[in-house]
Amino acid sequence: ISGDRARPGDAILVSGTIGDHGVAILSQRESLGFETEIVSDTAALHGLVAAMVAAVPDIHCLRDPTRGGLATTLNELARQSGGGMQLREAAIPIRPAVAAACELLGLDPLYIANEGKLVAICPPAQAERLLAAMRAHPLGVEAACIGEVVEDPHGFVQMETRFGGQRIVDWLAGDPLPRIC
Repeated sequence: ISGDRARPGDAILVSGTIGDHGVAILSQRESLGFETEIVSDTAALHGLVAAMVAAVPDIHCLRDPTRGGLATTLNELARQSGGGMQLREAAIPIRPAVAAACELLGLDPLYIANEGKLVAICPPAQAERLLAAMRAHPLGVEAACIGEVVEDPHGFVQMETRFGGQRIVDWLAGDPLPRIC
């Protein structure tokens, strides 16, 4: 399992909702009150990873989308593997409260830190089996297939928006949430 093993056609999976941790920390730091409590997703992922590897030994990439969130993690994997990534915005799991908080604060949830989630890339023929193994574990119940690796000599991460357009998911510029530790 290595960042340089992603291949065109591979499926991109995420173990659950994104942005929970970063928005929870930001709301506490800035004393922001929301109608619903946003809780950090901090968790030890070794049990989930063990279940995933047992189900699909040929996982190509595993990464935690902590600093810089999902967007930065996928850009790193694209750079390491020499390919691109094509995401589907509608498939990316985001809690409504996190999406609303990000909208209110002018933040993109794709760049928000996560502490209890992971990104997995696997061969397309193994994606359903891996997704089922993830969803069978308590830390992967909300897992989703969010896109695929594509041939792209530029290594772009792109996303089909909910409106049917395309956007580049670029590297993080700046730091929306200063380092915690």
